[in-house]
Amino acid sequence: MKFTEKAGKTVEEAVKNALDELKVARDQVEIQVLEEPSRGILGFFGTKPAKVKVMIIDSPGDKAIEFLKSIFKDMNIEAKCNTKQNGDQLEVEIIGNDMGILIGRRGQTLDSLQYLVSLVVNKDRDDYIRVVVDTEGYRKKREQTLIRLANKLANQVKIKRKDIRLEPMNPYERRIIHSTLQNHPYVYTKSEGEEPFRKVVIAAK
Repeated sequence: MKFTEKAGKTVEEAVKNALDELKVARDQVEIQVLEEPSRGILGFFGTKPAKVKVMIIDSPGDKAIEFLKSIFKDMNIEAKCNTKQNGDQLEVEIIGNDMGILIGRRGQTLDSLQYLVSLVVNKDRDDYIRVVVDTEGYRKKREQTLIRLANKLANQVKIKRKDIRLEPMNPYERRIIHSTLQNHPYVYTKSEGEEPFRKVVIAAK
């Protein structure tokens, strides 16, 4: 964490001096007052300036990028990241050539990366940030595939009147199935099992 210690006649002046040096806004830092100013005797003798320690707070996006850079280095992968935060959700896009190795079988490697990035970003935070890591538009393609699958299987359940259990999925993918079929007139969905083997069941109403 980058920081500096600065002095000034007042705490505010000391903080301003620190912000000027770090070239950041006040809402990007954490401020610790090391010494309050003292006027001394009769306002002349033994006067002491205010002293503060100002630390730059890493943004969730910065934390995610820094962590992924170390992962890419260990995997000998050339890639870069773009981040965008919308409220309590952080979207991380990985850009590079042949990102299949980061997606893995049915997105398992990408899901693992997303889980690890979420741990890093939310460490020591009071407010939870949902992290979505994507590359080559995989999440959107997977969502469309799951929507088609949900509708196809729902039709089978409607005809055969027999429950269908899908393969284990992560919470994000299960939500897609549930959401797709939540207003279906002939079937309903539920989840069963324990993580990481929890799965969606499509059943006839």
